[in-house]
Amino acid sequence: MEPLPRWADMVLTPLISVLLAFAISALVILAIGENPWEALKVMVAGALGSSYGWGFTLYYATNFVFTGLAVSVAYHAGLFNIGGEGQAVLGGLGVALACLFIPWPHWSLALIGAGAAGALFGAAWALIPAILQARRGSHIVITTIMFNFIAAALLNHMLVNVLRPTGSMDPATRAFPPATHLPTLSQMAAGLGLDWGRHTPANVSLFVAVLACVLVWLLIWRTRLGYEIRAFGKSEPAALYAGISPTRITVLAMLISGGLAGLMAVNNVMGEAERLVLNAVEGAGFIGIAVALMGRNHPLGVALAALLFGFLYQGGGTLALFTQIPRELITVIQALVILFTGALDNMVRMPLARLFALHRKRGA
Repeated sequence: MEPLPRWADMVLTPLISVLLAFAISALVILAIGENPWEALKVMVAGALGSSYGWGFTLYYATNFVFTGLAVSVAYHAGLFNIGGEGQAVLGGLGVALACLFIPWPHWSLALIGAGAAGALFGAAWALIPAILQARRGSHIVITTIMFNFIAAALLNHMLVNVLRPTGSMDPATRAFPPATHLPTLSQMAAGLGLDWGRHTPANVSLFVAVLACVLVWLLIWRTRLGYEIRAFGKSEPAALYAGISPTRITVLAMLISGGLAGLMAVNNVMGEAERLVLNAVEGAGFIGIAVALMGRNHPLGVALAALLFGFLYQGGGTLALFTQIPRELITVIQALVILFTGALDNMVRMPLARLFALHRKRGA
């Protein structure tokens, strides 16, 4: 079967998959006695119809960009890192320690320092599975998913027994100092004389996520290391023949992947909660897998897929609030999107490939 054109693979295939997922979701909504068109209008209005909705959509999308990029970098090296959840948890711990115990004079310096700490902790949590894969042949999928549980247990211990303020019953750290608070989009808009509207958690880390997309693109497609990562991911024997070290590439790719997942904490821990709480990640590490798959592991695709899932999260909350449709249905829609863009990808890709092949033959 001839390959699809690049634009069709990157845009058309995911778009058709999403439309199929939405079509089946509409049938489910009809089955429970609700109007799918009205449900869609409520979701769009809640997620995109106001600056308030956009703020939450962009906040969720920022989380998913970091975790989606984490999955995509590892994927280019032929590694399936599903430990983004645990790496983001440890990234939150690194951000919290940097914010609580270093006297930052300004939020900009705190952002750089705490972001570096979050990336370092996330990378460190990915290092052990990387070494086990490279040196012992332990499968990266098994080790990374197990490390998610270890990370959750470690965070629980730290919040309950080490970082919880005296007298508090809440498993969380104390509030971060004001100097570490990141400006929100509404505050930045006000500084420019614009009215963003009601306060939302979207903050300056959105621009860090955009910068991360650019840097990952430069790394993977414009550097020697990126070439080695892609070569190793395509064919390990060919990479070995070319003198590329499997151990080096496995470790480096996982360090970068874990660092990106850990960097997510600048948004949800430092930017939104302004303290470290027990369930700060809220499944964003696993959503990142779907985001990377849907975005074809390209930074632009990851950004667009992250926006879609941000829309589903915010629009789904609005849908559950203002209609009789249960919140669990949004999980169903997300699952259908993941199903069609991941497991059933060839169901869309193969007919499209035949159509393009037929078109080329007729044009010849």
